[in-house]
Amino acid sequence: MTHEQTENPALFSAIEQQRHRRIEERRHDPRIGAVVYQIIVDRFAPSSRLDAKREHYAPPRRLKQWSDTPQRGHRIEPEGIVEGQLEFWGGDLESLRAKLDYLQQLGVQWVYLNPIFEAWTNHKYDTGDYCRVDPQYGTNAELKQLATSLHERGMYLMLDGVFNHMGRHARCFEKALETGDGAEFFYIGEQFRNGWRGWRNVPNLPELNLENPAVRDWLYAAEDGIVRQYLSNEGIDGWRLDVAPDLGPAILRDLTNCAHEAKPGSWVVGECWNYPQDWLTVLDGILLMHWRELMLALAAGRFSPAAFNRALQRALDECDYDGLLRSHLVLDNHDTARLPHLVPDIAMRELLRVLQFTLPGCPTIYYGSELGMEGGHDPFCRGAMRWDLVNDDNPEYAFIRRLLRLRRKNPALIHGDCRVLDAERLVCFLRTSEHAIDTVLIVANPSTSETVTELIPVRYSLWMDAAPMECLLTGERTTLHAGTLTVTLPPKGVRMFRSVDRGHATNYSMFKRVM
Repeated sequence: MTHEQTENPALFSAIEQQRHRRIEERRHDPRIGAVVYQIIVDRFAPSSRLDAKREHYAPPRRLKQWSDTPQRGHRIEPEGIVEGQLEFWGGDLESLRAKLDYLQQLGVQWVYLNPIFEAWTNHKYDTGDYCRVDPQYGTNAELKQLATSLHERGMYLMLDGVFNHMGRHARCFEKALETGDGAEFFYIGEQFRNGWRGWRNVPNLPELNLENPAVRDWLYAAEDGIVRQYLSNEGIDGWRLDVAPDLGPAILRDLTNCAHEAKPGSWVVGECWNYPQDWLTVLDGILLMHWRELMLALAAGRFSPAAFNRALQRALDECDYDGLLRSHLVLDNHDTARLPHLVPDIAMRELLRVLQFTLPGCPTIYYGSELGMEGGHDPFCRGAMRWDLVNDDNPEYAFIRRLLRLRRKNPALIHGDCRVLDAERLVCFLRTSEHAIDTVLIVANPSTSETVTELIPVRYSLWMDAAPMECLLTGERTTLHAGTLTVTLPPKGVRMFRSVDRGHATNYSMFKRVM
């Protein structure tokens, strides 16, 4: 902003002032546009105290070498799991805490942990006891210390809440089967396969009877409910809710409200493979798996740039925008193959990463993805962290760090509005800030073979005619003419243009009276 603008707020239109206030409010919300890093604790950092923990990996569990590759193994009945789900690598909360320098230097703001509570399997979505951190990972006191260490660095902690179901080996469920005591907390009866209702009929995942008010009190509604307790007493800052749509809109709304009562400003995000619209009315944000599918289809040539632009505009029209800004932008995670497995071409992966870091939302990095770790679908996507890939010669690592730096330097990419532009063969959208000079134009050509030249009407009236534009990725220069920009992009090319104001050098700015 120029000195003249600062001294003459009356020069701003009412719309400009409203936009300024809206974006300023977002700037103070640490959930909006945050960089999230997802960690499976068992696989992230080798523990220095394995010998002291070996009792927790007794047969049928097996402790693996850090360099071992996960395998499925044979099916184990009656639980309906596979042998690979009982294999462990030994990481814990203390070894994770020792790596916080790495995460902070990378630019991570929120650390999201896959389930950490006592469970039978390695994925721990079969909770045995919500009140106890699994001793393989450490103690509740160590969880609190991790939260404290993150807060000292200006970072936050999100836990995975699995509240639709528990585990077959949960003591409360075994007691309900054996004695009937507590059976009302589950769905038990001959009408169900296996004698109880399991999530998607998996016998190891008995569903909780969320229609029972006592269950809702236990999980979140009561003052000492699980959701409230960890926010109020254990120092965590948010919950990622597993299979969120299975809980239903009413419960999600109540749970989110209870979380906010326990800790104002806490972040409740739902795993959601559905279209996002209605779920953003009952949650702070979701996992944008719908957008992930569209981005991968774009890269595979199954979805045209024009169709992608239309779908993006439709979502912006129909969804709560601040909810989108608080949603996780995911390209891979523990439930999917890793990105290099899905998109072997590094140039196309870079295009997708640019979209992940510039679309509205929170770019979410699955541990090791910043290093180009490979792996197919579960269990191969859950390998141990490749610390040997952390070096300056790793192009994937260098590119992710560069995108993180660009994001920090361009606030429009964090909390700015989004405007889709008219283009047929290019993906094209703006991220606008309260200052015209900070607005960024993103253009991508997902074609694998064709160079594309397209004239783009830039529907942003505060960008001045003849203003020079510079690509933040390549340094390439171009010029805006009569509200249009002609762009030529090679196959898999992507650009991030920002207006260049030479006012400081020449004592003259084109933007002297616009924000």
